[in-house]
Amino acid sequence: MYTYATIYLVVSIAISIAASSHAAIYKRDSRSLAGWIGVIWIAPIAGAALYLMLGINRIERRAKRRLRVHETHELSPQELPLGLTETGDLPARAFHLVHLANLAGRVLGLPLLPGNEIKLLRNGDEAYPEMLRAIESAKHSVAMSSYIFDRDKSGMQFIGALQSAIQRGVQVRLLLDDVGIRYSFPTIARSARLAGIPVARFLPVLVPWLFHYANLRNHRKILVVDGQVGFAGGINIRDDHCLDRNTSHPERDIHFRFLGPVVAHLQQTFAQDWLWTTGEELSGDLWFPKLFTAGNTLARGIADGPDEDLNKLRMVLLGAIASAQSSITIVTPYFLPDMAIISSLNVASLRGVEVRIIVPEQPDVRLVRWASMGQMWQVLEHGCRVWLSKAPFDHSKMMIVDGQWSLIGSMNWDPRSLRLNFEFNVECYDAALANSLLEIANASLSESRECTLTNLISRSLLVRLRDGFSRALMPYL
Repeated sequence: MYTYATIYLVVSIAISIAASSHAAIYKRDSRSLAGWIGVIWIAPIAGAALYLMLGINRIERRAKRRLRVHETHELSPQELPLGLTETGDLPARAFHLVHLANLAGRVLGLPLLPGNEIKLLRNGDEAYPEMLRAIESAKHSVAMSSYIFDRDKSGMQFIGALQSAIQRGVQVRLLLDDVGIRYSFPTIARSARLAGIPVARFLPVLVPWLFHYANLRNHRKILVVDGQVGFAGGINIRDDHCLDRNTSHPERDIHFRFLGPVVAHLQQTFAQDWLWTTGEELSGDLWFPKLFTAGNTLARGIADGPDEDLNKLRMVLLGAIASAQSSITIVTPYFLPDMAIISSLNVASLRGVEVRIIVPEQPDVRLVRWASMGQMWQVLEHGCRVWLSKAPFDHSKMMIVDGQWSLIGSMNWDPRSLRLNFEFNVECYDAALANSLLEIANASLSESRECTLTNLISRSLLVRLRDGFSRALMPYL
């Protein structure tokens, strides 16, 4: 007769085999696979339970289930009157980036679109008035999503503009990240509902600071008006981004207004997020009108996240680093790249490419700074150069290659952006835009302090230990 101990042993072995088999089939990273198998077998039932809760990408599975039920709006050549650009359309000085353009096209499955105008907007002081004017002029539709959307003066201005648009008969959809909106209390969601705005919360959670989905957030910032005018970048909706308001925690940042065919990529990303969250499909001329030439920039949207788009942005980053011939400039609030990206930057530097990285001297999260400084030596030892920018905190996100190619949007250089969050960026082939971004980077650099390998080595042992141990939390920072 079987004893309870025998039954427990058999059940625990069966569960461990099932859990470790699932990990062996679906885990992409061999180190993650080895770690989970160790946890599963060291604590058989508890380890399997942890794997069930934390190790399975339910976001990807849920997205695939929903997308099987609802076909997402696919952009056809007929909706893009300019047609698809061939890589031969690249500017002469950017033609050495033809392989990068081919890579991005194959990875993303989206065309590189000509005929766009991209306007750079600095801080909320420039971005918010442009965005509000666009909403106030809307005739048919407004689609808006944001990670942080505070219930402050700036937030209520947008709620007022969206409410007025609805009263004019405009179709409005507002998508808010359920963790991001909790930076202010009460949240803006209640104000939006009271204003009659159709609002949805992305991945609602009961205890966001404890729940593991707190790492799987919609970090995108997208606004599309009448399907023809788009805004995207790194700016959230909060007073801190308006430097003229002299808040206690001011943040510098950049945002962008888009005109032309690439606006369809912004709208498509929003429509997929809205469908995924609510089950409502946004389609037709109301949301996807015919688009025309507006400028001379070649551009392509890059949606990335822990669903079917996993690792697409990372592949484009690696391609851009490998394609650089003369210079790479990176401005980011958080610099915690994985070893593959670090190695690529080092290889570029050893090839003779000037690699410049600008990060804030005092980030808004101390643990992130400690972890970042704990691994900074890995890029400094092979010739990459790092500068620490002065206050106010710089939340800007940009990458410029050879003064010809730019990556702009919501991505940070950390595991959250590259693995755990939903991001939206735009790659641009435009020397004028690249030069405008370089002007901002150079202005920041001129007021920054260079961080050298000698600086890092000369720190006290306790500080180096603190920073080194902080790196252990990198996958979750």
